[in-house]
Amino acid sequence: MRKGLAGQRLVAVFIAGLVLLNYPILSLFDRPQTVLGLPLLHVYLFSVWVALILVVAWIVERGAR
Repeated sequence: MRKGLAGQRLVAVFIAGLVLLNYPILSLFDRPQTVLGLPLLHVYLFSVWVALILVVAWIVERGAR
C-alpha cells in the first residue's frame, strides 16, 4: 500500500474519531441505562476508543508490509 493511501485513511479515522467523540453523538448515549452494570456513556466511550486504536494499528501494520 502506498504511504499516501495510508495517510488518507489515518486522516479519515481521525475525522471519524472527532465525530464519534463529539457532543451530538455523545448526547445520544448519555442515558441512565447500564450495560453489565456500567453506565452506557462509559461503555460507548471506551468501545469507540478501543475501536479507533485497533483501526489505526491495522492501517499502520498493513502499510508497513
